[in-house]
Amino acid sequence: MRVIGMISGTSFDAVEALLANLELEGERLVVDLLAHRSVPYPDELSAGIAQVLPPAQVGLAEVTRLDSGIGRFFGRVAASLAEDQGGADLVCSHGQTVYHLVEGRRALGSLQLGEPAFIAEATGCPVVSDVRSADIALGGQGAPLASLLDVLLLGASPPSPRGSLNLGGIANVTVVGPGRAPYAYDIGPANALIDAAASFVSGGSLRYDKDGELAASGTADERLVARLLDDPYFTLAPPKSTGKELFNLSYLTRRLGPEELPPADLLASVTAASAESVAQSLRPLGLSELLVAGGGVRNRTFMSELADRLPGVPLRPVDELGVPGSAKEALLLCVIGMLTLHGLPSTIPSCTGASRPAVLGSITPGSGGRLGLPAPGARQPSRLVVRAPLPGLGVEG
Repeated sequence: MRVIGMISGTSFDAVEALLANLELEGERLVVDLLAHRSVPYPDELSAGIAQVLPPAQVGLAEVTRLDSGIGRFFGRVAASLAEDQGGADLVCSHGQTVYHLVEGRRALGSLQLGEPAFIAEATGCPVVSDVRSADIALGGQGAPLASLLDVLLLGASPPSPRGSLNLGGIANVTVVGPGRAPYAYDIGPANALIDAAASFVSGGSLRYDKDGELAASGTADERLVARLLDDPYFTLAPPKSTGKELFNLSYLTRRLGPEELPPADLLASVTAASAESVAQSLRPLGLSELLVAGGGVRNRTFMSELADRLPGVPLRPVDELGVPGSAKEALLLCVIGMLTLHGLPSTIPSCTGASRPAVLGSITPGSGGRLGLPAPGARQPSRLVVRAPLPGLGVEG
């Protein structure tokens, strides 16, 4: 089955789209990675997303307009990829998260924009979307969904504890090891506060600290680092989830003290705090290795801070397993889409906190009512094998 997986992360800079061929062979899910694109949002969509993200107050007209606009854009990206690569059977779209509603350790809902009907119309393919709600309805966090792919890559019970860390706007981790079920949770901010600080010190002209260069030129203020880490979320036991509803510019400015820090020192402080929040969560786990993916990997200062704070834990890019870090989340969507069309669950209850595994998403038919549901009898995979690696990563302007 040829599936396009699509997602835009919490940094909302681009849509990641991956076309992969997936085959169930007994308990193995065999994957051929065919093509990947990272397509930046048009300025008007990027600005629209920024205007609706927390803590902004926004009307329903803006949300509706944005939902349609993101859906149309996702549709254009998917249709172009399918046309260039000889077609697709299915699209699975995560859309753009604009709100993840959590009270304490309980997730109440999660809103992703990007109307799937526009994607189905543009591609002619059935579309799986709204992939978090089923898990939340079963008492889960609806996150981190990446735990499914992590466990397929790492194995459910290796001889020593292993972790897979994703550094997006929010850092999340999946842990597998002997003697217990896999578990996963959102740790806290990775890029979210760093991006907010870069925008704050530049008056909005910077979206992020490229390669961590500004932070590298500054010195962290340990008083601010301590204040940034002083939040009840960090002490909650997993499973738990969070987002920019909590870790945003308001979070940062509320914790700025009377000292006026130079921009570089502010970025250094926020980067150190973000790295420490990850490290303090992972240090007690006794990990023998840690796979790392996500946009935060490109921030050299963050990665250096993280390595210093996790001595003895090898940090390995997920690319070493045949999965390009930049395309990992899009591959996850490919896997979810395929499992959904086979009627198979895409969640691990010990990772999300749900009462049972969930078949994820809603299905929007393609042209002519096309669904393409396979015959029953498929088995839940326990391992993912990348048979053909990605030929090359491309970026569209």
